[in-house]
Amino acid sequence: MRTAVISHPLCRKHKMIDDHPECPARLDAITDRLLASGLDIAMQHLQARKAQRSDYLLAHDESLVSLVEQAIPSTGLAPLDGDTWLCPDSMKAIERAVGAGLVAVDEILADKLDAAFCSVRPPGHHANRTTSAGFCVFNNLAIAVKYAQAQGVKRIAIVDFDVHHGNGTQDIFMDDDNVLFCSLFQHPFYPNTAIENSPTLVNSPLPIASDGNDLKALFNHQWLPKLSEFKPELLFISAGFDAHLEDDMASLKFVEDDYAWLTKQLCEVAKQSHCKGIVSFLEGGYALSALGRSAVEHIRALVDSE
Repeated sequence: MRTAVISHPLCRKHKMIDDHPECPARLDAITDRLLASGLDIAMQHLQARKAQRSDYLLAHDESLVSLVEQAIPSTGLAPLDGDTWLCPDSMKAIERAVGAGLVAVDEILADKLDAAFCSVRPPGHHANRTTSAGFCVFNNLAIAVKYAQAQGVKRIAIVDFDVHHGNGTQDIFMDDDNVLFCSLFQHPFYPNTAIENSPTLVNSPLPIASDGNDLKALFNHQWLPKLSEFKPELLFISAGFDAHLEDDMASLKFVEDDYAWLTKQLCEVAKQSHCKGIVSFLEGGYALSALGRSAVEHIRALVDSE
């Protein structure tokens, strides 16, 4: 597929406390591995545009946007929640993390791309309409989905394979019948969301030590029937790689081949549904080597799909 990696150097400007796992080196790990793989020459590389305040308000209340704006410190760090801090340059990174998704939607709807991987930070899937949480400030993916809806896209599916439940994304879309949300996650685990299901909400908790075989069973029995029936016009992915065996943030046992397999299945769903394209966002993933390897296999599967 015609695939692009969308990022921006300013996404590295967001910094938190020393030794925080959500660090600028995460993006370097992906870039370095992409270059080493040789895959970088098989795709486009686009820069994220600067998002505007009105873009944040597509998915978030004025109260949250104002809170974040006022919390940006002039020096040092300012706490946003118990896990998330802001530095003087954080808004520069946030603007591009959100803007990457807007570029991806525009390029796909203009038939210039089939898929995009937004290699950005801070991540977004724990941010709901009124609250930032869990390393996330604004919900990059949710804003892009709302933006796509404003462009006339009707049916949108979101798949979240981060090791943590995408509670913020769920909260934003759980009452929208035109959005199908499928999320796998280690359970019990942060953010300890109550597990709900509905015709457009498919939550798939996994116990500690679940591996690729469990992932395949989950996809085939829980997600594939729903996705095939829904026939999305656009497919969005919250691509967290913290379920990897080497990532000590959690206790699942996925490996690179599992992420590649799942991505191939999602590409096939998109093909069968005559989907306009796939927009994937980096979420978690904190063991740098495993993150780089996994993200590259995810991207390779997008590139290699027909």
